Amino acid sequence: MPSPPSSVSGASPPPHTAAPPPPGAAKDPTPPAEPAVARKSSGATTRTRPRLRVPRGVRRASGPVGLLLLWFLAAGTGLLPESVLASPVEVVQRGADLIGTGELPQAIAASGRRAALGFLIGAAVALALSLAAGLFRLGEDVIDASMGMFRAIPWVGLIPLFIVWFGIDETPKIALVALGVTYPLYFNIYGGIRSADAQLIEAGRMVGLGRIGLIRYVILPSALPGALVGLRYALSTAWLALVFAEQVNADAGIGYLMSNAQQYFQTDVIVLCLAVYAVLGLLCDFAVRLLSRRLLDWRASFDGEGA
Repeated sequence: MPSPPSSVSGASPPPHTAAPPPPGAAKDPTPPAEPAVARKSSGATTRTRPRLRVPRGVRRASGPVGLLLLWFLAAGTGLLPESVLASPVEVVQRGADLIGTGELPQAIAASGRRAALGFLIGAAVALALSLAAGLFRLGEDVIDASMGMFRAIPWVGLIPLFIVWFGIDETPKIALVALGVTYPLYFNIYGGIRSADAQLIEAGRMVGLGRIGLIRYVILPSALPGALVGLRYALSTAWLALVFAEQVNADAGIGYLMSNAQQYFQTDVIVLCLAVYAVLGLLCDFAVRLLSRRLLDWRASFDGEGA
C-alpha cells in the first residue's frame, strides 16, 4: 500500500472543504453574508445634487460692488467723514450735475484726445525700436542697452525738462504720455521676438521660407502674445501719465477738473475724476482682452482650474 504524498515532496495539499452537515441537521435560514464591496455595488446609487455655479461675470463684479457697499456704509454711518471722502451718493449727484452742464463730457473728450495721440506716437516709436532690436543683432547692441538705461529714469520726473523743451502747451502733455507708453510696448515686443522657438524657425527655413517669410509667418506670430500683454500695460500707463501731465497748466481735461477741485477741497469731484480714469482704463483693458481672444484663438492656453 503506497504512502500518502508528504509536503517534502513538493505536492500541494488538497484544498480544505467543509464537511457536509449530518443528515438530520436543520438548514440555517440566514443567508451567507455578502462581501462589503458587493453590498456597495448592489445598493442604489446616491444622487448627487448639482452644484450652484455663479457666472464669472457676477464673480468679477462682486469685488467692486463689495467695495462700493463698504464705502456707502462707512459714509452713511459716519465712520468716513465728508471732509475726508465724499459718499458715493454725493459723487453720483455731482457727476450728474457735471454731465448736465457739459463739463464732464468735454473733459473726457480733451483727455481722450491727449491719450490717443500720445499713445499712437509712443506705440509707433516702440514698434520701430523693438523690431530693429529684436530682428537684428546690430540693432540690439545699439538700442537695447540705451532703452534699459532710460527706463530707470522716472518719466514723471521729466516734466520740468519737458516744460523747458516744449513749453506749457499741449506738447509736453502728449510727450509724457508717449514716453510712458514706449517702454512697456518696447520690452514686451522685443522679448516676444527673442522668445520665438528656434526649432520653428529652422523648420520654416527647411520648407523654403526666406527672411521676410520667417518674420511674417513665424517670428511675429510668436511675438504677438507678448505684444498684447505690453499693449495692456501701455494703455494703463497712458492714463496714469495723463494724470500727471494734465496737472501742468491744463485748461481742459479730467486733470483740470481735479486741480480746481483740489483748490476748493471738493472731494466728490476728485473721487469722480479718479473714477472716470478707472472706468476708461477698464474699458481699454476690456477691449484688449477681446482683441487677444480674436487674435490668439489659434493658440491653446491655460485658462485656470476649478469653477
